[in-house]
Amino acid sequence: MSTTWRTFLEQAGYVANADAGYFADPERELRAALDGDVLCALSGHGLIRAEGADAVSFLQGQLTNDVRRVTPEHSQLSGYCTPKGRLLACFRLFQRGEGYFLRLPRERVEALLKRLRLYVLRAKVTFADASDEEVALGLAGPRASDWLRSVLGDAPAAVDAVVQSEGLTVIRVPSADGHVRFELYGEAPACQRLWTEWAGRGTYAGPAAWRLLDIEAGIPTIYDATAEAFVPQMANLQLLQGINFQKGCYTGQEIVARTRYLGKAKRRMYRARVQSEPAPAPGDAVFSATLGEIGKIADACRHPEGGHEVLAVAMIDGVEAGAVCLRDAQGPTLDILPLPYPFEETAA
Repeated sequence: MSTTWRTFLEQAGYVANADAGYFADPERELRAALDGDVLCALSGHGLIRAEGADAVSFLQGQLTNDVRRVTPEHSQLSGYCTPKGRLLACFRLFQRGEGYFLRLPRERVEALLKRLRLYVLRAKVTFADASDEEVALGLAGPRASDWLRSVLGDAPAAVDAVVQSEGLTVIRVPSADGHVRFELYGEAPACQRLWTEWAGRGTYAGPAAWRLLDIEAGIPTIYDATAEAFVPQMANLQLLQGINFQKGCYTGQEIVARTRYLGKAKRRMYRARVQSEPAPAPGDAVFSATLGEIGKIADACRHPEGGHEVLAVAMIDGVEAGAVCLRDAQGPTLDILPLPYPFEETAA
């Protein structure tokens, strides 16, 4: 977070903490995210910028999605895998100006930069940490589209669509329960103007509110604790159009393709609620009373109605067998909840 933007947020009442920050009342922010209109400071988001004549061709050989389809008007979810097909990161990829940006948790930026640079060799592409150059905001709620159109003149109409306006890159992202969500990126002055214009129209919120909305929407995030834990299909990335199976070779492609064409996916990502102290965290084990350890927590956030809402990657057979518990077979029970998208049929 740039010094200019941090100072602006602190003057607006932002309080930094272990969850990256909040405004006045964290629980109120979580409730507003589910029931009303919120403008979130996404201070936990990091950005990697790729530039150069070979940026598209280089990324095309590394990522799970078809990078050639990313334009100033279209973004996409994508993944970056090890040669063994294990996810190092899930992120939104978008174009802003002459650069291509990978949006992912700040804690993963340094590791991913190091990995990407390792394979550049003679390619004409450079990678940089742009986390402090571009401000990230999240806007959600039933009036979000109308408000954006009133202040910017336009708003993306479909998921993954992008509008470039007033110095801002505005992306519509997946949502649940009829919510409409947008991520916005821009330099500090443009974001300050938007932030000020929002006054009186809804609730200002910290990144925890956005994390809860990501979980409700079934969007996977890879953290340090879960790097290399999942192949893309385990994290439902194919259900979110984050994998292109026709694009050709990329790092880990053989494993990802084999998982699809041989029908070997035995795990998927579930949404659940759990009552647990200490709080669940990415990487925590998930157990079945009959099968033992069957998976891991992928993401977690407090829920305003109590407990925590989580995304858990787990064996399909283990979930269908009955009780699923956190940390051990006698731990708190995960109550499985529906996702806003359907699962694929599993192979016999």
